[in-house]
Amino acid sequence: QVQLVESGGGLVQAGGSLRLSCVASGTFFKVNTMGWYYQAPGKQRELVATITSDGRTNYADSVKARFTISRDNAKNTVNLQMNSLKPEDTAVYSCNARLRRTWYEKSDYDYWGQGTQVTVSS
Repeated sequence: QVQLVESGGGLVQAGGSLRLSCVASGTFFKVNTMGWYYQAPGKQRELVATITSDGRTNYADSVKARFTISRDNAKNTVNLQMNSLKPEDTAVYSCNARLRRTWYEKSDYDYWGQGTQVTVSS
């Protein structure tokens, strides 16, 4: 069983900061790319940021220079530091991890956390 557990969401005023964390636990061989996605009410889930196991990052244009993704490979965690938050950042943020379940498999599998609410007031 694999679980992704997020923490750190909440309510913050515009211009404030929040830090999201996600830890992957269970039985697997390797965690490859990890990332954060968000889904605003009435909209589809969208990419916020991803980070590969060797530290390469990718950000949505809307969060560049405001958000920073990082990870700790030893602890199977991924973090998202969100600064200069805007009301339009309000959404449910979900953690994603692409895992290699066993050493002999060639495919990766996507796992998702349950989501954490981020609300930015104006």
